[in-house]
Amino acid sequence: MSLVQLDIRGISYSQTQTGAYALVLNEIDGERTLPIVIGAFEAQSIAIALESEITPPRPLTHDLFKNFAESYGVIVKQIIIHKLVDGVFFSKMICLQGNEEKTFDARTSDAIALAIRFNAPIYTYQEILERAGIILKQEDFTEEDEKESDDLFESTDDELSNLLNSSETSEKEIDYSAHSIQDLEKRLNTAIAKEDYETAASIRDELNKR
Repeated sequence: MSLVQLDIRGISYSQTQTGAYALVLNEIDGERTLPIVIGAFEAQSIAIALESEITPPRPLTHDLFKNFAESYGVIVKQIIIHKLVDGVFFSKMICLQGNEEKTFDARTSDAIALAIRFNAPIYTYQEILERAGIILKQEDFTEEDEKESDDLFESTDDELSNLLNSSETSEKEIDYSAHSIQDLEKRLNTAIAKEDYETAASIRDELNKR
């Protein structure tokens, strides 16, 4: 299976799930995007890593991991989103220590947070993009989404625990199993038009099950 390189398009706040965000990845040489639902803590960690001018007063968990790894000569070479099961993305980190290469399983949000810190490329397989990729028009990702990403930078270190606690409480997810394929496709287009990537991802996963 061929690998496709991705970059981070942005982070959008979930309109249907309290404390959750949609991390939107974009294939570098194509139009497809891959929305992945992540928690508030991981979203903030990714946002801070993307903003080079922001330095937390104390290292976040992913910063600590990077400092610890580098002290032993370990770097993250690349990450691969290699599997999608029931709407859950599975990733692995390819790490190097000298000439020795090691692979570790990781949550996709953690893997991406570390990839940014190590300046490591992000990949997925064509098969996953064909199953879960969504084509968005340029205007579908607006300045409001960029502002929502910027707002993550404003949280102080003392607020991190509150963000983490809030991410554990979510609204009941909608059951799409009773909807027809035609209705789901219509809902998917509506969610994309509203930049509601988390809902779009849920509907996409239901369509994939069919």
